[in-house]
Amino acid sequence: MRRRSRGTAALLTAALCLAGCLSGCAQSVDPIERLGKKAAQKVRTHGPPVDAYRRWGLGAPLAPAPRPGVRRPAVRAAGPGLPPVVDRVPTRDKVVFLTFDDGAERDPRFVGMVRELRLPVTVFLTDRVVGPGYAYLGRLRAVGASVQNHTLDHPYLPGLPYAGQRAEICGQQEKLKQRFGIRPRLLRPPYGDYDDDTLRAAADCGIAAVVLSGEGDPLRPGDILHCPQDGDGAGLTAATVAILRRVQEAGLTVARLEDYL
Repeated sequence: MRRRSRGTAALLTAALCLAGCLSGCAQSVDPIERLGKKAAQKVRTHGPPVDAYRRWGLGAPLAPAPRPGVRRPAVRAAGPGLPPVVDRVPTRDKVVFLTFDDGAERDPRFVGMVRELRLPVTVFLTDRVVGPGYAYLGRLRAVGASVQNHTLDHPYLPGLPYAGQRAEICGQQEKLKQRFGIRPRLLRPPYGDYDDDTLRAAADCGIAAVVLSGEGDPLRPGDILHCPQDGDGAGLTAATVAILRRVQEAGLTVARLEDYL
């Protein structure tokens, strides 16, 4: 009986020591776990870097855009089976939309601006004008820019028959699919000019909306801004900063056009 008691006591002592050891080990992990949680909290960020807006010449960060609604604003089709023609989005959200035509690839700083400010921009591309700039536009798309259709050769579309317009629009749809694996939903006709054949051709090529540009003075919610640039694309970032200042002064922010059309 004594031997059994001594053996039981030894086992009990060993178990208590083991429990104490494990308890001590668990306590030693706690600070590491706390540091890990703090690090994870620092990583959880969805906005641009705190000082990015200052680096690009803005006096304050851009306000975040509202989350896209389940239903897009209603826009009226140009006719049965035809896409709508839109120069302003009918929305009460305090947002405007930044759109660019060919030439965005000629300001090498523009990708950095779009990335750091998390700008939702839409670029309408003409194959002939972009030329070797497709690689740059791939980088621009990688940081969040949307690429849309501006025809193959930038012609005056109403001067072409239906077949010619269809070739221009569908041809660029195919080019952009080959380059980026996407079929654009939006078309901006060169010079902002179109006719009934343009709309028919756009519908046949899978275009959901023909986008023009329009803005009030002061800016209003839903304005589609056509960002200016000079002939060689230089100074695009400076022109964009000037527009962003106007947007902020009007109490608005920038949203993604494709979320509304």
